[in-house]
Amino acid sequence: MSNYGESDSEVVLMHTPVAQELAIDIIEGRWEIGRPVTLEEIQRRFSISRTVAREVARQLQSVGAVEVRKRLGIVARPVAEWSALNTQVVNWKLHSNQRRSQLISLTELRLAVEPAAAAGAAAHAPMDVKAKVAVLAVEMRKTGEQGMLEKFHEYDIEFHSLLLKYSGNELFAALADVVSTILRGRVEIGMYPQQPEPEALDAHQEVADGVLKGDPAMAREGMRRIVDEVDEAVSQNI
Repeated sequence: MSNYGESDSEVVLMHTPVAQELAIDIIEGRWEIGRPVTLEEIQRRFSISRTVAREVARQLQSVGAVEVRKRLGIVARPVAEWSALNTQVVNWKLHSNQRRSQLISLTELRLAVEPAAAAGAAAHAPMDVKAKVAVLAVEMRKTGEQGMLEKFHEYDIEFHSLLLKYSGNELFAALADVVSTILRGRVEIGMYPQQPEPEALDAHQEVADGVLKGDPAMAREGMRRIVDEVDEAVSQNI
């Protein structure tokens, strides 16, 4: 148990949104780089306990967003020096006024990585995973065409995560959570199509067919089409 009668889970629930708001303050320039803030100031601003305020500072420090200095306080650090591939940092940027540049950067990352990951999954994934990818493509088409967007998004996230995790490349696998965060973030900020395009569904099916057949070229081409469509959508909406 934490101080103030708060359970560990309650501390997490309380400190996470506070850390996000403070991180966005730094990203958007309201908390100037180099300016110190004390735990007491955070406690007063958000009406939280010292225990929660400390957890906020720890979370921000863990990704390089702040530096904790004795007798000075919590000092904001340049955003360029944060852990760019940390999922919290990705999420914070997507919910800030830096959304445009973050989406462009993330889409460029996907363009570089995901076609190769799909090809790798076609070559290296075990058969049960290949079968799962094929099932997910079918479920995505069904839920997408029926307008069941919440289920569609769940299947889409699992589809892309599996391909990265079973690509045979440990660095691609390490990006699975980042890509999942990107996909969830696009939904949360209203940057995801309300109705999946038939071409996108076809491209997911092409990837699944390539993976199931062990055809890296087919899987790569299908994923290239998917991410190209994302790149076009991002360019049109930001």
